[in-house]
Amino acid sequence: MMKNIAIIFAGGTGSRMEYTDKPKQFLTLDGKPIIIHTIDKFENCKMIDGIAIACKEEFIEVMKELLKEFNIQKVEWIVPGGETTQLSVYNALNAVKNDKRVFDDSIVLIHDGVRPAIDNQLILENIVTTRTHGSSITVVNAFETILVSEDEVTIDNVLNRENVFYARAPQCFYLNDLYKVHVEEKEAGSVNNIDSCSMMNKKGFSINFVKGKSSNIKITTYEDYYIYKAIYELEQRRKQEVILT
Repeated sequence: MMKNIAIIFAGGTGSRMEYTDKPKQFLTLDGKPIIIHTIDKFENCKMIDGIAIACKEEFIEVMKELLKEFNIQKVEWIVPGGETTQLSVYNALNAVKNDKRVFDDSIVLIHDGVRPAIDNQLILENIVTTRTHGSSITVVNAFETILVSEDEVTIDNVLNRENVFYARAPQCFYLNDLYKVHVEEKEAGSVNNIDSCSMMNKKGFSINFVKGKSSNIKITTYEDYYIYKAIYELEQRRKQEVILT
């Protein structure tokens, strides 16, 4: 039986990734696709019981082969992605919700397939916070000045960045709560909510957060890819230094 489920959406087309027609989640680093780097973090977390993946339909067989190649054991569901991120998450939620092996009080951690720089501690903190408070959103402090402009020409307001945070992932909720809101939004024709946090907040749910690291970036462009490559190589060197000492 499963209580903590990771839902990873990997339906992007890589439209903002120049110089390649390969979806960004399948770009490789150190011989391993980005999507597998991400899945590995949940695969290796003892608190995660199962993983659901929403993937572009034409890449589902590719995904299955990668899971075999890299010996991923916890992926229980692979579903076709939708036309929007919201619909991709809904497809995965629907598969999880209708699986009799999943507990009624299960929680789900929604995560980008191209956000691999997470760690075990962040996953655990999200689970504990959700069990305690009903939700958990990973955030990082805003580190630059945030401006508000209605006409995109003049500045209407300058926000106090000490009170401003960037929403990242995982974003974690009880399965029943998130599924109910997804169904309501879908039936209302609202299918372009930017993320689970925005959608749940709109529906009046209290949102609690866990502070993550600024390195927990989403790989959207080639610049992001090379930033993560540097982060990854630094982490590998640190691990090697620990082993040597």
